[in-house]
Amino acid sequence: MSDLSRRQFIVMGTLAAGFAVCTHPISAQVITTDSVGLVAGLVQIPVADGAIPAYRAMPDQGSNFPVILVIQEIFGVHEHLQDICRRLAKFGYMAIAPEMFVRQGDVSKLQTVEEIISQVVSKVPDAQVMSDLDATIAWARNSGKANMNQVGITGFCWGGRITWLYAVHNPNIQAGVAWYGRLVGDSSPLTPQHPINVAANLTVPVLGLYGGNDELIPMDTVQNMRRILFQGSSQSDIFVYPGAPHGFLADYRPTYRQKEAREAWGRMIGWFKRNGVG
Repeated sequence: MSDLSRRQFIVMGTLAAGFAVCTHPISAQVITTDSVGLVAGLVQIPVADGAIPAYRAMPDQGSNFPVILVIQEIFGVHEHLQDICRRLAKFGYMAIAPEMFVRQGDVSKLQTVEEIISQVVSKVPDAQVMSDLDATIAWARNSGKANMNQVGITGFCWGGRITWLYAVHNPNIQAGVAWYGRLVGDSSPLTPQHPINVAANLTVPVLGLYGGNDELIPMDTVQNMRRILFQGSSQSDIFVYPGAPHGFLADYRPTYRQKEAREAWGRMIGWFKRNGVG
């Protein structure tokens, strides 16, 4: 038995069952990906102060899988994020979505976006998130199933912002794809920097996928971010889908746009493959 398996950890919670309460009613066009040919479900990620839950999906045969960290929206690692992991696993990836909010609370049970932000999300330190993602990569390495020379990250909304930040924090990953993550914000002790503040330091190629009609992310901030990226050497880029709203990949919500979502998904997979992940 390894030292890791002998250690005892405080388990800090589990994953949401189904969709977060705040996102109901669920759209009839929701996509459900089966687990045929996959190993999929809950795992525990050892971290500095215990263990956090994560959803992991990967092919049920073989090993040496390229790794994708999947970073949640504000609604937690609910069914939509779990389905995204299964979709990636069908492409041959080990996809891992750690629950980033578990110390601060269970967002899946809260009734409104305002409650989620005020009671949980606003209390999550970026430093904690970076550390937990480092631990998730360590877990993948210790699994014996991962190709640690092929590690990428993707995230949605809140997780899109984190994708940009983690690509600066860990320049050893190969690529990132940030879906409609906020680029600017007020600095605070918990969130001292935002993507636009660190874009000039990027060395990892990150692709931003944004909607032209995103009511949460002004296009002038997207253009400013693009300008800074183009001045750097990371080969990062941003693609904007004209007319698409915030959350256009979220098939369980009214914001879903099938055409843009399908095209952007293919663009993401292509980006990872071109940059050595998969």
